Amino acid sequence: MRRLLAFADVVDRLTESLGQWLKWLVLFSSVISAFNALMRYTIHYSSNAWLEIQWYLFGGMVLLGASYTLKMNEHVRVDVFYSRYSDRTRLWVDLVGGILFLLPMSIIIGWLSWPLFINSYDIGEISGNSGGLLRWPVKILIPLGFFLLTLQGISEVIKRAAALMGYVEINARYERPLQ
Repeated sequence: MRRLLAFADVVDRLTESLGQWLKWLVLFSSVISAFNALMRYTIHYSSNAWLEIQWYLFGGMVLLGASYTLKMNEHVRVDVFYSRYSDRTRLWVDLVGGILFLLPMSIIIGWLSWPLFINSYDIGEISGNSGGLLRWPVKILIPLGFFLLTLQGISEVIKRAAALMGYVEINARYERPLQ
Protein backbone atom coordinates (compact mmCIF):
# COMPACT_ATOMS: atom_id res chain seq x y z
CA MET A 1 0.00 0.00 0.00
CA ARG A 2 2.92 2.36 0.67
CA ARG A 3 4.01 2.17 -2.99
CA LEU A 4 0.49 2.79 -4.20
CA LEU A 5 0.21 5.81 -1.90
CA ALA A 6 3.57 7.06 -3.19
CA PHE A 7 2.22 6.75 -6.74
CA ALA A 8 -0.94 8.61 -5.69
CA ASP A 9 1.22 11.34 -4.17
CA VAL A 10 3.16 11.78 -7.44
CA VAL A 11 -0.10 11.98 -9.40
CA ASP A 12 -1.52 14.47 -6.89
CA ARG A 13 1.56 16.69 -7.18
CA LEU A 14 1.40 16.56 -10.99
CA THR A 15 -2.30 17.41 -10.92
CA GLU A 16 -1.77 20.22 -8.42
CA SER A 17 0.98 21.84 -10.49
CA LEU A 18 -1.05 21.50 -13.68
CA GLY A 19 -4.08 23.00 -11.94
CA GLN A 20 -2.06 25.99 -10.80
CA TRP A 21 -0.78 26.52 -14.34
CA LEU A 22 -4.25 26.17 -15.88
CA LYS A 23 -5.56 29.06 -13.79
CA TRP A 24 -3.54 31.33 -16.07
CA LEU A 25 -5.63 30.20 -19.06
CA VAL A 26 -8.58 32.05 -17.53
CA LEU A 27 -6.59 35.28 -17.58
CA PHE A 28 -5.25 34.68 -21.11
CA SER A 29 -8.75 33.93 -22.40
CA SER A 30 -10.14 37.08 -20.76
CA VAL A 31 -7.35 39.26 -22.19
CA ILE A 32 -7.87 37.84 -25.68
CA SER A 33 -11.62 38.37 -25.38
CA ALA A 34 -11.17 41.99 -24.26
CA PHE A 35 -8.58 42.63 -27.00
CA ASN A 36 -10.86 41.12 -29.64
CA ALA A 37 -13.80 43.26 -28.50
CA LEU A 38 -11.62 46.38 -28.41
CA MET A 39 -10.38 45.78 -31.95
CA ARG A 40 -13.86 44.98 -33.23
CA TYR A 41 -15.46 48.13 -31.82
CA THR A 42 -12.61 50.61 -32.28
CA ILE A 43 -11.02 49.81 -35.64
CA HIS A 44 -13.72 47.40 -36.91
CA TYR A 45 -11.29 44.51 -37.25
CA SER A 46 -11.88 41.02 -35.97
CA SER A 47 -10.77 37.52 -36.79
CA ASN A 48 -12.34 34.15 -36.23
CA ALA A 49 -8.91 33.01 -35.03
CA TRP A 50 -9.31 35.21 -31.93
CA LEU A 51 -12.66 33.59 -31.15
CA GLU A 52 -11.34 30.11 -31.78
CA ILE A 53 -8.28 30.57 -29.57
CA GLN A 54 -10.68 31.53 -26.75
CA TRP A 55 -12.60 28.29 -27.37
CA TYR A 56 -9.35 26.33 -27.40
CA LEU A 57 -8.27 27.90 -24.11
CA PHE A 58 -11.67 27.14 -22.60
CA GLY A 59 -11.40 23.55 -23.86
CA GLY A 60 -7.98 23.31 -22.21
CA MET A 61 -9.34 24.68 -18.95
CA VAL A 62 -12.18 22.17 -18.88
CA LEU A 63 -10.48 19.06 -20.23
CA LEU A 64 -7.14 19.44 -18.49
CA GLY A 65 -8.71 20.95 -15.37
CA ALA A 66 -11.07 18.01 -14.76
CA SER A 67 -8.34 16.06 -12.96
CA TYR A 68 -7.59 19.06 -10.72
CA THR A 69 -11.29 19.44 -9.95
CA LEU A 70 -11.45 15.76 -8.97
CA LYS A 71 -8.35 16.05 -6.79
CA MET A 72 -9.80 19.06 -4.97
CA ASN A 73 -13.10 17.17 -4.51
CA GLU A 74 -14.94 20.03 -6.25
CA HIS A 75 -16.62 17.97 -8.95
CA VAL A 76 -20.38 17.94 -9.35
CA ARG A 77 -22.22 15.32 -7.36
CA VAL A 78 -25.73 14.91 -6.06
CA ASP A 79 -25.26 15.96 -2.45
CA VAL A 80 -28.83 15.22 -1.36
CA PHE A 81 -27.76 11.86 0.03
CA TYR A 82 -23.96 12.05 0.00
CA SER A 83 -23.78 14.91 2.49
CA ARG A 84 -25.79 12.86 5.00
CA TYR A 85 -23.57 9.79 4.79
CA SER A 86 -20.93 8.99 7.37
CA ASP A 87 -17.28 9.45 6.39
CA ARG A 88 -16.86 5.71 5.95
CA THR A 89 -19.92 5.44 3.70
CA ARG A 90 -18.62 8.37 1.62
CA LEU A 91 -15.31 6.56 1.20
CA TRP A 92 -17.17 3.47 -0.03
CA VAL A 93 -19.32 5.52 -2.42
CA ASP A 94 -16.22 7.26 -3.82
CA LEU A 95 -14.31 3.98 -4.12
CA VAL A 96 -17.09 2.05 -5.83
CA GLY A 97 -18.08 5.02 -7.99
CA GLY A 98 -14.47 5.51 -9.05
CA ILE A 99 -13.99 1.87 -9.98
CA LEU A 100 -17.37 1.26 -11.64
CA PHE A 101 -18.08 4.62 -13.28
CA LEU A 102 -15.23 7.15 -13.35
CA LEU A 103 -12.35 4.94 -14.47
CA PRO A 104 -14.20 2.96 -17.16
CA MET A 105 -15.77 6.14 -18.57
CA SER A 106 -12.53 8.11 -18.65
CA ILE A 107 -10.59 5.20 -20.19
CA ILE A 108 -13.22 4.59 -22.88
CA ILE A 109 -13.57 8.26 -23.84
CA GLY A 110 -9.80 8.75 -23.87
CA TRP A 111 -9.31 5.64 -25.98
CA LEU A 112 -12.07 6.49 -28.46
CA SER A 113 -10.93 10.11 -28.84
CA TRP A 114 -7.38 9.16 -29.86
CA PRO A 115 -8.32 8.25 -33.48
CA LEU A 116 -10.17 11.58 -33.80
CA PHE A 117 -6.96 13.40 -32.96
CA ILE A 118 -4.82 11.19 -35.23
CA ASN A 119 -7.18 11.72 -38.17
CA SER A 120 -7.28 15.47 -37.59
CA TYR A 121 -3.48 15.61 -37.44
CA ASP A 122 -2.99 13.39 -40.50
CA ILE A 123 -5.26 15.47 -42.73
CA GLY A 124 -4.13 18.82 -41.31
CA GLU A 125 -7.71 19.66 -40.38
CA ILE A 126 -8.46 23.35 -40.04
CA SER A 127 -11.57 25.18 -38.98
CA GLY A 128 -14.14 25.81 -41.69
CA ASN A 129 -14.35 29.42 -40.58
CA SER A 130 -12.51 32.12 -42.47
CA GLY A 131 -9.21 32.71 -40.66
CA GLY A 132 -9.80 29.61 -38.54
CA LEU A 133 -7.12 27.62 -36.73
CA LEU A 134 -5.77 24.10 -36.98
CA ARG A 135 -8.08 21.67 -35.19
CA TRP A 136 -5.64 18.97 -34.06
CA PRO A 137 -4.07 21.05 -31.24
CA VAL A 138 -7.43 21.27 -29.50
CA LYS A 139 -8.38 17.69 -30.33
CA ILE A 140 -5.28 16.34 -28.53
CA LEU A 141 -6.72 17.87 -25.37
CA ILE A 142 -9.49 15.26 -25.31
CA PRO A 143 -7.35 12.11 -24.93
CA LEU A 144 -4.81 14.01 -22.84
CA GLY A 145 -7.49 15.37 -20.51
CA PHE A 146 -9.08 11.96 -20.04
CA PHE A 147 -5.66 10.36 -19.48
CA LEU A 148 -5.01 12.87 -16.69
CA LEU A 149 -8.51 12.26 -15.30
CA THR A 150 -7.83 8.52 -15.33
CA LEU A 151 -4.55 9.01 -13.45
CA GLN A 152 -6.24 11.20 -10.86
CA GLY A 153 -9.12 8.72 -10.63
CA ILE A 154 -6.64 5.94 -9.87
CA SER A 155 -5.05 8.17 -7.23
CA GLU A 156 -8.44 8.83 -5.63
CA VAL A 157 -9.32 5.12 -5.63
CA ILE A 158 -5.98 4.30 -3.99
CA LYS A 159 -6.48 6.96 -1.30
CA ARG A 160 -10.05 5.85 -0.58
CA ALA A 161 -8.98 2.20 -0.33
CA ALA A 162 -6.07 3.19 1.94
CA ALA A 163 -8.42 5.17 4.15
CA LEU A 164 -10.85 2.26 4.41
CA MET A 165 -7.94 0.01 5.43
CA GLY A 166 -6.74 2.54 8.00
CA TYR A 167 -3.54 3.70 6.25
CA VAL A 168 -4.62 7.33 5.82
CA GLU A 169 -7.34 9.62 7.08
CA ILE A 170 -9.27 11.63 4.51
CA ASN A 171 -11.25 14.69 5.49
CA ALA A 172 -13.77 16.46 3.28
CA ARG A 173 -11.21 18.11 1.02
CA TYR A 174 -7.63 17.06 1.68
CA GLU A 175 -5.79 13.93 2.64
CA ARG A 176 -3.32 13.61 5.48
CA PRO A 177 -1.45 10.58 6.81
CA LEU A 178 -2.53 9.15 10.14
CA GLN A 179 -0.23 10.22 12.96
